[in-house]
Amino acid sequence: MLDGFWVHLDADVLDPAVMPAVDSPDDGGLLPEELGPLLRVLVRSPRRVGLDVTVYDPDLDPDGTAGALLTDLLVAAFAEV
Repeated sequence: MLDGFWVHLDADVLDPAVMPAVDSPDDGGLLPEELGPLLRVLVRSPRRVGLDVTVYDPDLDPDGTAGALLTDLLVAAFAEV
Protein backbone atom coordinates (compact mmCIF):
# COMPACT_ATOMS: atom_id res chain seq x y z
CA MET A 1 0.00 0.00 0.00
CA LEU A 2 1.19 3.48 -0.82
CA ASP A 3 1.84 5.60 2.28
CA GLY A 4 2.34 8.83 0.38
CA PHE A 5 3.55 10.48 -2.79
CA TRP A 6 5.57 13.49 -3.86
CA VAL A 7 4.31 15.95 -6.49
CA HIS A 8 7.08 16.87 -8.91
CA LEU A 9 5.97 19.66 -11.24
CA ASP A 10 8.20 20.44 -14.21
CA ALA A 11 7.23 23.81 -15.65
CA ASP A 12 7.78 22.42 -19.14
CA VAL A 13 4.66 20.27 -18.78
CA LEU A 14 2.89 23.49 -19.77
CA ASP A 15 2.62 24.40 -23.43
CA PRO A 16 5.36 26.85 -24.51
CA ALA A 17 2.65 29.24 -25.66
CA VAL A 18 1.98 29.93 -21.97
CA MET A 19 5.31 28.80 -20.43
CA PRO A 20 8.24 29.89 -22.59
CA ALA A 21 10.63 30.10 -19.61
CA VAL A 22 11.89 26.51 -19.76
CA ASP A 23 14.97 24.90 -21.25
CA SER A 24 13.09 22.18 -23.18
CA PRO A 25 9.86 23.65 -24.56
CA ASP A 26 7.72 21.10 -26.36
CA ASP A 27 4.54 21.90 -28.27
CA GLY A 28 1.41 20.14 -27.13
CA GLY A 29 1.87 20.70 -23.42
CA LEU A 30 -0.94 21.32 -20.98
CA LEU A 31 -2.74 24.62 -20.73
CA PRO A 32 -3.23 26.20 -17.30
CA GLU A 33 -6.91 25.28 -17.28
CA GLU A 34 -5.89 21.64 -17.77
CA LEU A 35 -3.06 21.56 -15.24
CA GLY A 36 -4.89 23.52 -12.55
CA PRO A 37 -7.57 20.93 -11.73
CA LEU A 38 -5.07 18.06 -11.78
CA LEU A 39 -2.66 19.92 -9.53
CA ARG A 40 -5.49 20.79 -7.15
CA VAL A 41 -6.44 17.12 -6.73
CA LEU A 42 -2.83 16.08 -6.16
CA VAL A 43 -1.87 18.74 -3.61
CA ARG A 44 -5.08 18.34 -1.62
CA SER A 45 -4.65 14.62 -1.20
CA PRO A 46 -3.96 13.57 2.40
CA ARG A 47 -1.30 11.24 0.99
CA ARG A 48 0.75 14.08 -0.53
CA VAL A 49 3.97 14.40 1.42
CA GLY A 50 5.63 17.18 -0.58
CA LEU A 51 5.91 19.17 -3.76
CA ASP A 52 8.66 20.71 -5.84
CA VAL A 53 8.69 22.83 -8.98
CA THR A 54 11.53 22.56 -11.45
CA VAL A 55 12.69 23.56 -14.92
CA TYR A 56 11.41 27.16 -14.67
CA ASP A 57 14.19 29.47 -15.90
CA PRO A 58 13.80 33.09 -14.74
CA ASP A 59 16.45 34.18 -17.26
CA LEU A 60 13.93 33.29 -19.98
CA ASP A 61 11.16 35.25 -18.24
CA PRO A 62 12.31 38.89 -18.23
CA ASP A 63 8.87 40.32 -17.45
CA GLY A 64 7.95 37.64 -14.90
CA THR A 65 4.70 36.54 -16.51
CA ALA A 66 5.64 32.86 -16.68
CA GLY A 67 6.70 32.86 -13.03
CA ALA A 68 3.46 34.60 -12.11
CA LEU A 69 1.51 31.90 -13.95
CA LEU A 70 3.27 29.15 -11.98
CA THR A 71 2.63 31.02 -8.75
CA ASP A 72 -1.04 31.51 -9.58
CA LEU A 73 -1.46 27.81 -10.39
CA LEU A 74 0.12 26.78 -7.07
CA VAL A 75 -1.83 29.29 -5.00
CA ALA A 76 -5.08 28.20 -6.62
CA ALA A 77 -4.24 24.53 -6.05
CA PHE A 78 -3.75 25.09 -2.31
CA ALA A 79 -6.54 27.64 -1.85
CA GLU A 80 -9.65 26.67 0.08
CA VAL A 81 -12.81 26.66 -2.00
